[in-house]
Amino acid sequence: MKSAEEQLSTYKSVHLNPKNIRTHFVGVPLIIWSIFLLLNLIPINFFAWDDPAISINVATAFAIGVLIYYFKLHAQLAIGLALFIVPVLYTSHLVAQVQGALWIAIGVFVVGWVFQLIGHKYEKAKPAFVDDLNQLLIGPFFLMAELYFMFGWEKSLEEEITPLAITKRRELEAARKLAS
Repeated sequence: MKSAEEQLSTYKSVHLNPKNIRTHFVGVPLIIWSIFLLLNLIPINFFAWDDPAISINVATAFAIGVLIYYFKLHAQLAIGLALFIVPVLYTSHLVAQVQGALWIAIGVFVVGWVFQLIGHKYEKAKPAFVDDLNQLLIGPFFLMAELYFMFGWEKSLEEEITPLAITKRRELEAARKLAS
């Protein structure tokens, strides 16, 4: 498994433009919420308590799996992501109960991707997942890292990944120039 530093620096290498990062702070949560809504629509419950809001369904199982992965990468960032995912799970579960939930999920998903694509126009770089599908899981992890950095937390992580990201970006741009 690649380290958190390697994953974050790769993701950051195509997310250096502040406008792109801002669009991702809107787009990524919308996409995540819509995916959890879609997963909540799958009628499989692995376990349920008396309260139907407390169950282990496909969405919950996915959240547990992703959080385990995040905790293996970086426990402090994973705590922030857990605090983000719990309300996402709950609200997407509630919306899954309303008529038209599938269309809501599709609409929110599309809007989220519009924000992503606008951001990458500012960045003038393709999304990270184009070269590595695992980067789809790193998007939320990256945004949590950026949020931590804004609060002045995890400075050593920021100081490690930013120069690596800049170097990777230069390599990408050099390769693009050679290809054209």
